[in-house]
Amino acid sequence: MIVLIVIAAVLVVLAGICLWGAWENTALQLHHITVEDDIPESFDGFTFVHISDLHNTQFGEDQSRLMGLVAESKADVIVVTGDVIDKRRPGTKHALDFFARAVKLAPVYYVAGNHEAVSAEYPALRRSVEEMGVHVLDDQSVPLERGGGVITLAGVNDPIFTTDEAERNEALMREKLENVIGEKQNYTVLLTHRPELFRIYREAGVDLVFAGHAHGGQFRLPWGQGVIAPNQGLFPKYTQGLYDEEGGKMVVSRGLGNSSVPIRLNNRPEVVVVRLAASHEEKRV
Repeated sequence: MIVLIVIAAVLVVLAGICLWGAWENTALQLHHITVEDDIPESFDGFTFVHISDLHNTQFGEDQSRLMGLVAESKADVIVVTGDVIDKRRPGTKHALDFFARAVKLAPVYYVAGNHEAVSAEYPALRRSVEEMGVHVLDDQSVPLERGGGVITLAGVNDPIFTTDEAERNEALMREKLENVIGEKQNYTVLLTHRPELFRIYREAGVDLVFAGHAHGGQFRLPWGQGVIAPNQGLFPKYTQGLYDEEGGKMVVSRGLGNSSVPIRLNNRPEVVVVRLAASHEEKRV
């Protein structure tokens, strides 16, 4: 009898975990972050909405639930840091639904991730979103102007577009950044898929990085530590939120969808809203 009670209790707990996980995997969350930095005064209050790692996931008909949160955020620009499609689950409709609605809300800037790099669907997806008006930053930079001030928005695509040898990622990213940023003149924001290369971005003089890829560590322990992330392994360092190291800042999104690991725990999908605040210690003009 005791054995049956124990088995029943275990089954109830497992069922509860499964139900919680099923709810949590689609329960979108807004995450607000303020980045105080040495930006032009005219960019004080400038707002980015950061989207990452959709992985061919649907949030309501035509992405209605996702776009409701994006619209609520009243972004100046929307930045997308890769993996909107998934190599294991073909299809581009959910990504196209997102982009089609996003461009009606704010300018959209997009860099491709590792899943785009290995997907035969990416070239057609890219053509479609560019026709919609999405700015695909394929190892490029553009100026953003506001009230007489200028910041540089740069984007690099995933290293897998060039090599599948992970040991070459750092050297390749240094090359990319040298070509994309060159001799830095303005406050520089970088869109990239990979957070694990934060040191390389800082060394290149990037002020603020937006990245994804880590999926929040997939399973988050009660004290907030992620368990595993691509290219970082167990107990990864960069999984969510704002990191400030040696003068460089990075915002990592937990992302929206899943890929090889089909479930999240203690790790809701998120839309990240980042507001810039001018530091008054030093002023840029």
